[in-house]
Amino acid sequence: MTEQPAPPATTCYRHPDRATGVSCVRCGRRICPDCMQPASVGFQCPECVRAGRATVRQPKRTTGLRLAGQRFGPVTSTLIAVNLTVGVATFVSALVAGGNPVSSFASPLTDAFRLSPYDLAQGEWWRVATSAFTHVSLVHLAFNMLALLLFGSELERMIGRGRFLTVYLVSALGGAVAIELFGAFLGGVVGASAAIYGLLGAFGVVLLQRRQDIRGLVTLIAINAVVSFLPGVSLLGHVGGFVAGVLTAAALLLRPRWAAVAAVVVLVLVCVVLLAAQVRLV
Repeated sequence: MTEQPAPPATTCYRHPDRATGVSCVRCGRRICPDCMQPASVGFQCPECVRAGRATVRQPKRTTGLRLAGQRFGPVTSTLIAVNLTVGVATFVSALVAGGNPVSSFASPLTDAFRLSPYDLAQGEWWRVATSAFTHVSLVHLAFNMLALLLFGSELERMIGRGRFLTVYLVSALGGAVAIELFGAFLGGVVGASAAIYGLLGAFGVVLLQRRQDIRGLVTLIAINAVVSFLPGVSLLGHVGGFVAGVLTAAALLLRPRWAAVAAVVVLVLVCVVLLAAQVRLV
């Protein structure tokens, strides 16, 4: 005698007392109306639905800074965020000190962050960095951040994150060198303008290297050059930042790559040596 195959189950696999003629489209198990989970075609059992959910990747939470980085460039967005953070801190401290909340003149942080030859002569070298992220008023901060957003995001896209950050930082350093060499001994300077002027200079170098029209950029630079002569504006910082930006961008475009790195390192060392030598002469 031969054994006959068992007849297919006609009851729900979870509820044996319930007869059903519907099967899960994924695993084939019989399911009653209470166990049926609608699918794109037919029905699925609860186990197959849970397994499917486990394999679906949950969307990552995206922060505002990450969204800005995707649109405007991560380095540009981060630099703007740092400037805004320092700005809020200085304006709040000015308000606490009894000053104008939209001006940082009365802020003890501004006094601690500003740059002058006298401050460097006291050994306060951190001011070379902090002064480049500090602003004296809300208008000052807004104009610089708008310029950084417009030109920084485009330049970052053109030359890449690493090169862009290098141009920005070396330009800020170049502005500090010019202020230290030729600025008033007791005059305090703050602002990202030196770095932004360096971005303008680098932008021009890249456009020339790509043989693109630079007339619009030249006009903009000329207008800003006139603005640099207004009272309260650091002409030395602007010129130093612009020259440093041009030299850094030109160095970064050198081939092979090691030559570009070496040229930038030499430029930074020259800036540091000039700063140190001037401080010793004070």
